Amino acid sequence: MPYKIAILNAAKKGMRKLPREYYNSVSNHIYSLANNPRPFGCKKMSDSEDKYRIRVGVYRIIYTIKDDILTVEVVKVDHRSSVYK
Repeated sequence: MPYKIAILNAAKKGMRKLPREYYNSVSNHIYSLANNPRPFGCKKMSDSEDKYRIRVGVYRIIYTIKDDILTVEVVKVDHRSSVYK
């Protein structure tokens, strides 16, 4: 059963700042999380129990997985130099 995707406002704001060539790729990665919330290459973040990140070129997608309610919540999308701040 596919997960629901919830994109927080901070992530939407980060996506609006993306260059055109990365926007489609980042969007595709986000919506592919509905079928596979832990794809190859995702990393569990050490500061949180349920936060993960995916690399898309020089950009990162930070998200949480809520398995009990089948939801993936995209927390932040930003350049790798500033996404962890």
